[in-house]
Amino acid sequence: MKMPVLFVGHGSPMNAIEENEYTKKWEEIGREIPKPKGVISISAHWYTDDIFTNNLENPVQIYDMYGFPEELYNFKYPVKGSEKLALRLIETLEEKIKVDNSWGIDHGTWAVLCKIFPKAEIPVVQISLNGSYSIEKHYEIGRKLRKFRDEGYLIFGSGNVVHNLRLLNPNISGYDWAYDFDNYIKINILNRNFKDVINYKNSGESYKKAFFTLEHFLPLIYILGASYDNDNIEIFNESCVLGSLSMTSYLFK
Repeated sequence: MKMPVLFVGHGSPMNAIEENEYTKKWEEIGREIPKPKGVISISAHWYTDDIFTNNLENPVQIYDMYGFPEELYNFKYPVKGSEKLALRLIETLEEKIKVDNSWGIDHGTWAVLCKIFPKAEIPVVQISLNGSYSIEKHYEIGRKLRKFRDEGYLIFGSGNVVHNLRLLNPNISGYDWAYDFDNYIKINILNRNFKDVINYKNSGESYKKAFFTLEHFLPLIYILGASYDNDNIEIFNESCVLGSLSMTSYLFK
């Protein structure tokens, strides 16, 4: 059975312990999609100078965020890893991918998957984002991952289309430029014009504030690479929060 491919705008790690309109949709997605053999996760929060994966049976849960309530740091998502899947990724990608078990599963992964798969019964293996690669290279890696869908694995990207922490504003949902950029990406995805998503600077002035570094945008590029031309595209959680974060998410199935 062909598995879908999923990009989630993850927003605040507090979503792991809160119930809101976004987390309710994540829970709904978990009930809607077939149960995968495993999850290949590309998180914005493992951004490295090389490309890594992890292969422990019990990957470390990383609390890579600061200044949140103690309850969040006590939250456990005891998901298993998969040495077999990690080896397959190493063999498939041919990108000199290395094993690094010091990182494990970060909040870009567990804060969302704990809602989608709350029983923590599905193995999860992360792949890091190599910051030295071009956007086109990340897209190519997504293309190479695509075959795992046909083997029953869920390819999961976690980031934010708009992610500018310097301009957070709790008094508004989204700045005009944030909605403009989010909409530019949405239209081009719906039209399957992935070239103009990769060339995001074609959006006009809005990209200049959408993000300053690429790590939250790149997981979306993997998901586009892993999509098929005949996939149906479902958009959910289409909105911005705190002025400069997009929660807009995409399910290709």
